[in-house]
Amino acid sequence: MKTKYLKINPADNVAVAIVTLPAGETFSVDGKEIVLNEEIPAGHKFALKDFSEGENVIKYGYPIGHATQAKKTGDWINENNIRTNLAGLLDYTYNPTEVSLDIAPKELSFQGYRRKNGEVGIRNEIWIIPTVGCVNGIANQLANALQKETQGEGVDAIVAFPHNYGCSQLGEDHENTKKILRDMVLHPNAGAVLVVGLGCENNQPDVFHDFIGAYDEDRIKFMVTQQVGDEYEEGMQILRELYAKASKDVRTTVPVSELRVGLKCGGSDGFSGITANPLLGVFSDFLIAQGGTSVLTEVPEMFGAETILMNRCENKELFEETVHLINDFKEYFLSHGEPVGENPSPGNKAGGISTLEEKALGCTQKCGKSKVSGVLSYGERLKVKGLSLLSAPGNDLVASTALASCGCHMVLFTTGRGTPFGTFVPTMKISTNSALAQNKPGWIDFNAGVIVEDEPMEKTCERFIDYILRVASGEQVNNEKKGYREIAIFKTGVTL
Repeated sequence: MKTKYLKINPADNVAVAIVTLPAGETFSVDGKEIVLNEEIPAGHKFALKDFSEGENVIKYGYPIGHATQAKKTGDWINENNIRTNLAGLLDYTYNPTEVSLDIAPKELSFQGYRRKNGEVGIRNEIWIIPTVGCVNGIANQLANALQKETQGEGVDAIVAFPHNYGCSQLGEDHENTKKILRDMVLHPNAGAVLVVGLGCENNQPDVFHDFIGAYDEDRIKFMVTQQVGDEYEEGMQILRELYAKASKDVRTTVPVSELRVGLKCGGSDGFSGITANPLLGVFSDFLIAQGGTSVLTEVPEMFGAETILMNRCENKELFEETVHLINDFKEYFLSHGEPVGENPSPGNKAGGISTLEEKALGCTQKCGKSKVSGVLSYGERLKVKGLSLLSAPGNDLVASTALASCGCHMVLFTTGRGTPFGTFVPTMKISTNSALAQNKPGWIDFNAGVIVEDEPMEKTCERFIDYILRVASGEQVNNEKKGYREIAIFKTGVTL
């Protein structure tokens, strides 16, 4: 362990404890002696100066809120004595920043599946997707039966994806469900898909069929259970035909420029913005420099850091789209009578994150320093390479599903508290601290905690790139090994 604390930016007036620090411990920070007045838990902040009530607390070089009471040098700064500066809707001005990343191209590749339409998948799976929650049981039964019959040989997985929606929805709420299900049906990680409908749902199978648009009719099939005799026998006959085709698919060499990753964090702590999120940022910049794609979402967790992203937009049009991305989500909060600044969960606060600005400034580091090349609405599919911003909430399951739905091959998920779940693409967990990686090896796939211990970021990133390419080539992450795979659709409207 090289240090017990970290001052992240020269402008900061707080430092972060790398390990739990006892009261009375003394440090010299920028030539000033700091004596801790109380125990500071690992990941939490302590004051490097005296604060008066209302004075801004600076971390990452930006205000993360203001002190709600006078605090002394060496005091513990946490959610009980700091409050957000965030307010409602804001007017923004486009002040483009120069982005110059000196990253050399490398001839890297992975072993993926080239689909008929030219897209690439990193998995070759058979999916059973219900149009409505009423047929969830049938979808699960079919998936289990095909798995038992084939032992899964020749494909990477056979999975049903039950959900609660597809009926009793109206307007935009109903459209969101259709978009996510459409995106799943068309996702290149699926070698074959059976869409199972009921027949009387709002998400009418015939309408949904047309909504999908062009697709590979050899690999995507539909069954409406009210229109067949024995839905089990009919479904199994279709699945056997799909399995016979998908099981013949083979991996081929694909350039890394085809890789698309989603960037997500959840159960964050005070190390998130120091280790795992910056690691994803370095990787994201590297991938984009190779011609690849990354996607940042969790719009509420951009509040407080949004101008950084806005000023990295490639042009004024993208800037305006990003302004709408932010303000539309703020309006969503305000329309339900909720403040825009109350976001960190109890787990976040326990881990050392006190305000939404603090979370946002750590969260947005996942997308590195690249230009913003695209802005996507919820359920929209990727249109450009490079860095895109995607509209979705911070909820882990909903946001991860949205990232996968826009076309990401995998979701890179940083966490300081730990979580086992996975969405319908590989959901890689990157721990912010080594203790979590050691305590939860069945959850954590890669440990970024070594960055504050004894390994340089460059070395960690080299290992991370190698691991990403192995996963893209078929190596399973923990959520796949354990069968933790599910979807969650953003619920925005009334239920009939």
